[in-house]
Amino acid sequence: MKLAIMQPYFFPYIGYFQLIKSVDLFVVYDNIKYTKKGWINRNRFLQNGKDADFTISLKKDSDLLDVKDRAVSPDFDKKKLLDKIKEAYRKAPYFEKTFQLFEDVLNHDETNLFNYIYFSIKEVCQELGIKAKIIVSSTVGIDHSLKSQDKVIAICKNLGADVYINAIGGRELYAVETLKEQGIDLKFIKTKPFEYKQFENKFVPWLSIIDVMMFNGPSEISRLLDHYELI
Repeated sequence: MKLAIMQPYFFPYIGYFQLIKSVDLFVVYDNIKYTKKGWINRNRFLQNGKDADFTISLKKDSDLLDVKDRAVSPDFDKKKLLDKIKEAYRKAPYFEKTFQLFEDVLNHDETNLFNYIYFSIKEVCQELGIKAKIIVSSTVGIDHSLKSQDKVIAICKNLGADVYINAIGGRELYAVETLKEQGIDLKFIKTKPFEYKQFENKFVPWLSIIDVMMFNGPSEISRLLDHYELI
């Protein structure tokens, strides 16, 4: 069985969904530290031909808390963000359908940060036709005080995975031989270069899946989801 484990991200880059599609079981970390400078609650979109950030505002709390213990701010201005995305993409070829998805997710009645983002991941997967089973890390029966590679090995063994696929950016975090000794084949997924038309602008890469969905129809998105290599 192929398995991957990742942090939750709000409408991430297409590589995140390539990873989910490449496995049988995808585990989302909820009991992992929230990183203030990371991308858990923010991402990038196209605005006037350049990249810009959109963010889920969080309730003020300790930066030492896990993602599952953080909350969306009661002052999070969802309408302002919707208006920003609408203005940026209203002339995109697949605006109506994609904007409706984003609006439905953004207006989801949930205040827990992890649950809010987890809902968004599942909704996007459903829209993209990704069938992999998705579960939450804290529900796996392991010693959750384990860290890094040891935790990954424990999760894989508990769930019966013999292939572990990780994003290419985490290549230095794992020892191939150590996992192999545990009966786990380690692979890394690498998104192949691609471009698509973004209005009349020069292509801006590494944007949210929102951008991909705004400018590409179902068949092209399906092709892009398979546009990767395993190393």
